[in-house]
Amino acid sequence: MAILNPDHLFDQADKLVAPPPAGPPRQVDLRRAISSAYYGLFHYTLASLADEFVGVTQRATTRYVLVYRSVDHRTLRETCAEVQKQNPPQRYVRYFPANGFGANIQAFATATVELQEKRH
Repeated sequence: MAILNPDHLFDQADKLVAPPPAGPPRQVDLRRAISSAYYGLFHYTLASLADEFVGVTQRATTRYVLVYRSVDHRTLRETCAEVQKQNPPQRYVRYFPANGFGANIQAFATATVELQEKRH
């Protein structure tokens, strides 16, 4: 399976929001930029997950693909929404750090939820 390069999606988003020679950016370009940014974030997350648990050298294996494809958009959104909470549901308590997640994870969770909402 060919892994999408998230950087290509981020580059596309940047190009779409660049100011045109005259007038404001077109709404269609702004909407496409949001979608590209979200998909870049989504595929970056999937690749990072699979790289961490299977290994970057294993990208051509079935196991890697299974891990990569194991997270869908809804699961990612719901997980990020849980990370944003001060008190996690009981089923997640053992996976949450005692003092909550740090600022970087919080920012990632917030950006993921917001981009997905804007994409819709």
